[in-house]
Order: sequence, then C-alpha cells, then structure tokens
Amino acid sequence: MRSRVPESRPSSVLSRTAISGGAAALLSLVALMTQSRRDTGTPWTGINAVSHWLYGDPALRRHSLSGRYTAPGFVIHTLSSMLWAGLHRLVLRAVRRPGAPSIAATAAAVTAVAALTDLRLVPERLTPGFERRLAPGSVALVYVAFALGLAAAAGWGRTGRRGASSAERG
Repeated sequence: MRSRVPESRPSSVLSRTAISGGAAALLSLVALMTQSRRDTGTPWTGINAVSHWLYGDPALRRHSLSGRYTAPGFVIHTLSSMLWAGLHRLVLRAVRRPGAPSIAATAAAVTAVAALTDLRLVPERLTPGFERRLAPGSVALVYVAFALGLAAAAGWGRTGRRGASSAERG
C-alpha cells in the first residue's frame, strides 16, 4: 500500500506554506493599502511604515511609492506572512479532520497570536509600523484580511482522493 503522507515531504510543506503565506500577504496587503488610502490619503503609507524595521521613524513619515521604503516593507510583510502561515500549517496538521470550521478557527487563532505578538509583545522597532499610521479599526481589518487569506488558502482544493481534505494532507 502506498504511503498517504505527502505532506511529510519538505517541498510539499514549503509549497503549501508559501501558498498560504502568499494568500495571507496579498489579502492583508490589499486591506493595508485600502485602509492606508482611507486614513492617510495614500496607499503607500502603511506598507512604507513596515520598513521602519530598517530605517526607523523616517519610514513612518514616507507617504509615496519608494524603492527605499515600499520594497523592503513589502518584503518584510511577505516574509512575516510566511512565518505565520507556517505556524498555521503546523496547527492544522494537529487537527484530526480539518474542515471549514476548524480551518477558519485555526486561521483566526494564529492571526490573533500574530496580532498580539506584533502589537504587544515585540519591541517597538519590530512592530509592523502601520499601526502607528492607521486607525485601530483599519489595523483590525488588515488582520482580518490576513486570517481570511490563511483560511482561504488552506481550504482551497479541500476535496481530494477519498474525500480527504488538502489540509489533512499537508
């Protein structure tokens, strides 16, 4: 009998994490840019603020598209999304039969841990930065979009061989 554990292959785990992280990064980036435009008048302020990891307070004041601030902000945001997506994948692997409710619940739980970590536990220099530029409700919407991205990617293509979900397989 063939093994039914394709998720144990590192390439499979990494590709699924990349898909989840990419979806979460993309949806939260759209929310970040939309809310940034609403709160600051330009879509770039929020993503530029993320680069305060590298450039400090000047990144928080940059409002226009910039190679110096926007590109590193995007990279940091995306890599952070991959980290949290990896945690989400690990949590999902511990769920016996992940269906839509458990996928949504684990996405919400991991996102809550991410928000707590990002906004309360890490030193100020390692916070996302956009929380210093956006209204609290806008920050919350960015994290909601992130959770939706995790859940959507994990739930995408759930049905497969013998009714097993793709989340069950990795």
